[in-house]
Amino acid sequence: MTTDAELRVLHRVVMPVDRDQDILKLYLEGNIVRTQQADHADAGAAAVAPASGPDTEPAEFQPAEHWDGSDREDEDEDDEPGGPGHDRRRVVVPAGRRVSFLTYFNAFPASYWRRWTRLEEVVLRVRVRGDAKILVYRSNSKGHSQRLESLEVHSAAAEERLFTLPLKPFVDGGWYWFELVAGERPAVMERAEWCAATDAPQGRTSIGITTYNRPDFCVEQLVALGRATDVLDVIDEIFVIDQGEKRVEDHPGFADAAKALEGRLRVIDQGNLGGSGGFARAMDETVRAGTSDYVLLLDDDVVTEPEGILRAVTFGDLTRKPTIVGGHMFSLYDRSVLHAYGETLAPYRWFWGPAPHTFHGHDFGYHRMRETAWLHRRIDVDYNGWWMCLIPTEVIKDVGLSMPMFIKWDDAEYGVRARAAGHPTVSLPGVAVWHVPWHDKDDTIDWQAYFHERNRLVSALVHSPYDRGGNLLKESLFVSVKHALAMQYSAAELMLMAIEDVLRGPRHMHSSIVTKMGEIRDFRRQFPDAKYEEDLEDFPAIRRSKPPRKGREAAPPRDRKGMIRAAVVGGIKQLKPVDAAASRNPQALVPHIDLRWWKLSQFDSALVSAADGTGAAWYQRDPKRFRSLMQRTSALHGRLYKEWPRLTTEYRAAMGELTSAERWRETFESSRPSV
Repeated sequence: MTTDAELRVLHRVVMPVDRDQDILKLYLEGNIVRTQQADHADAGAAAVAPASGPDTEPAEFQPAEHWDGSDREDEDEDDEPGGPGHDRRRVVVPAGRRVSFLTYFNAFPASYWRRWTRLEEVVLRVRVRGDAKILVYRSNSKGHSQRLESLEVHSAAAEERLFTLPLKPFVDGGWYWFELVAGERPAVMERAEWCAATDAPQGRTSIGITTYNRPDFCVEQLVALGRATDVLDVIDEIFVIDQGEKRVEDHPGFADAAKALEGRLRVIDQGNLGGSGGFARAMDETVRAGTSDYVLLLDDDVVTEPEGILRAVTFGDLTRKPTIVGGHMFSLYDRSVLHAYGETLAPYRWFWGPAPHTFHGHDFGYHRMRETAWLHRRIDVDYNGWWMCLIPTEVIKDVGLSMPMFIKWDDAEYGVRARAAGHPTVSLPGVAVWHVPWHDKDDTIDWQAYFHERNRLVSALVHSPYDRGGNLLKESLFVSVKHALAMQYSAAELMLMAIEDVLRGPRHMHSSIVTKMGEIRDFRRQFPDAKYEEDLEDFPAIRRSKPPRKGREAAPPRDRKGMIRAAVVGGIKQLKPVDAAASRNPQALVPHIDLRWWKLSQFDSALVSAADGTGAAWYQRDPKRFRSLMQRTSALHGRLYKEWPRLTTEYRAAMGELTSAERWRETFESSRPSV
């Protein structure tokens, strides 16, 4: 029989660090409240109102202002501080009420542990007092639930109960969770955790944060790590790779943040080498130090659930082979919304997207896990975004550092490269950050268009299983034409610049990573579609020489034939001279939500708002530029098609040098800011 002393904690049940009401449903099915009954039963603890459902009655309550344990006499040494006496692990269920832990952060993702680790069973350990009934459940990959065990505790003193649960039935998916029912008196859960009997040693990690001119965000993240004292126990060093002009060390809160980290923090200044350069530096520093088993890569503009760090390290310790462990991404603006659950590459298109059977933008505030069947399937991924990604040092030693891509595709390329070497990636539920969502950006039409195109092509040259990248070149050509039809000339030109650099061969990637960003910014200044003004009143008034035919604006194409027809009509328009009035006044105002190539191709000029709503640019049709773009994009895509076999050989042969620590160190040195 498994004894308590043999158990290693895999996954602790926790409550939120902050008091944001938007995220409570990620931790608990129901609302945390302060009730008179609960206060009498256990002053200072968190009380829980029932989840809505057919078996519950509505209760009147006021939202809780806090859930600290400041007046407890038996303060748990494992409590994670979020202020004096803060206790993230303790919950009070009022008399006669029920609460469920079938939630994103507190249910146990059994299918992932079944698939990727050596474990055969898991132990649920719950410490409770009062009148409590503990109900243990499981689900399968279809989302169907089954009650497995139940027991009762009636005690004024805390008692511990263990449930030994097999992992065998979880090949395709499913979760374990438990629910608490209070009797005539409240039930107090002191703590609960999912454990396993294992002799695997405790792994340790370093953390690499790449930052560029976000000192506020970065320092806040350091403060949060400093408060998570039990998480610090598995952290060797925190590298902040500062690549901006607004230095993290100049922030007024930096000194206190550094002090709380107790000597673990090291800030490294280097030139702006993008995310790939910053994360490559963190990888290299971690491997060179030789003390950590992992490096955890974190974006500088995320809010981390610190418990996820412990879970990721523990999962990595117990996997069958060295495995990359990634975290999911919630929206920083709408914090109950799960923005990215799993990422894959469509091999024939060579383009990323949500893993099959997953959906961007799932809102736990409205759709609970128990009623969302797809969340109960195990999701396999090709890579994990580097907003939060734990990489074993053994993997880095085997496959090298990141590619010198500056930004875009570096995380995807690394995941594919690692998988080819036998190191899978697992995006682990219960491990997550809050990050700015993609729908508030449109980086395919700004300066990043260059990196989207170049890095997609390079990664396909190295990894695509299809001749000439499958459908990639055709899609690239179509996208280039669409940009030109939509008067997005800067994006179209940057795509051609990217193709020209790819044709130069792999050596350009390290040699230009220090200078390319400046070249791109200077180049874009000549294009009207790249010049944004904050106030619409800074532009001339909207005027249109002729109203739309029969008062109807162009309808969206309904099918492939409609798309082709719209492209032909837009192309014919390019043969006509520009309306002189359109050079003096924009013909339309196009909100970013309506930004479509077939719509913009109807105009000679238009004001187009930015994705983040901060301004607008005046797009203006230029037939001469359009003709030049069409000639060059046809020629360059033709060259790519012809030279693809040669380029494939060259780029694959260069991978060892491109990703080597020695070559990267030369780049780090050449980028050092002048003093």
